[in-house]
Amino acid sequence: MSTGRRLRITHRTGYRYTAPVIASFNEVRMTPRDADGQMLLSHQLQVSPRASVQAYYDYWGALVQSFDVHEEHDVLEIVATSLVDVPYGHPAAEGVDWREVHAPSVIDRWGEFLVPTPLVDDAAEDPARAKVVDMLKALPTPALAIRGAIEATRDQIRYDEHATGVTTTAGQAWEVGAGVCQDYSHTLLSLLRAMGIPARYVSGYLHDEQEAPGRTVVGESHAWVEVWNGGWEAHDPTNDRRVGSAHVVVARGRDYADVPPLKGIYAGGASESLGVTVEITQLEL
Repeated sequence: MSTGRRLRITHRTGYRYTAPVIASFNEVRMTPRDADGQMLLSHQLQVSPRASVQAYYDYWGALVQSFDVHEEHDVLEIVATSLVDVPYGHPAAEGVDWREVHAPSVIDRWGEFLVPTPLVDDAAEDPARAKVVDMLKALPTPALAIRGAIEATRDQIRYDEHATGVTTTAGQAWEVGAGVCQDYSHTLLSLLRAMGIPARYVSGYLHDEQEAPGRTVVGESHAWVEVWNGGWEAHDPTNDRRVGSAHVVVARGRDYADVPPLKGIYAGGASESLGVTVEITQLEL
């Protein structure tokens, strides 16, 4: 059995502006978490034009690196390089019954992961999903309902990187029937929360399913879901695979809006993304 992976991650992104920008204010969430068995060995953020970077932890526990650029520029480029040890697998929760999931103590403790958000709307209020929610709630255990919600999500959504955008809601993705990892995750969250099962959005990176020591592969920014069933357990609805040593956790929140890798404001002309490139190399432990 594998003992986990040591991964070097290089994440490049940024903006190109149609006219020179005189000031920009930015937040970056690209630092792998140093918790829950995952160990951050090193992290470096390079910004061009050069800027002084401040770091703090946000409400959800993610490390945020913020910086301002106060010199005229038409391109902002950001390169985050991290070295992280990822454990072999994410443990399954012990499993509880419906009464325990809906206990007042659980609702009080995890209430923020039970309510709708702008991107994760209430599936029970949507005629297209309400019947699915009712069917899932009738299953004998939350574990079976969680599995059923994953299958319903995968039955409805096909992968299409051109079908949606970062502001697409779970309901819109369900209607379109297509999307990317963000949409799979939001759709699954909408079904789980409508059943009263606490569930949260996870952002991070995804390496190859098969180990590839010494070989740099084109990885990707990725999203998946953690659900409470007597404890937190992780599910990757996009790939329907276990969350393990190929998944690197960066941030958790209610939906994508809580954990964007890069966001900011600026004074100047229109902007377009430089695109995102993620390269991941597995090193020997």
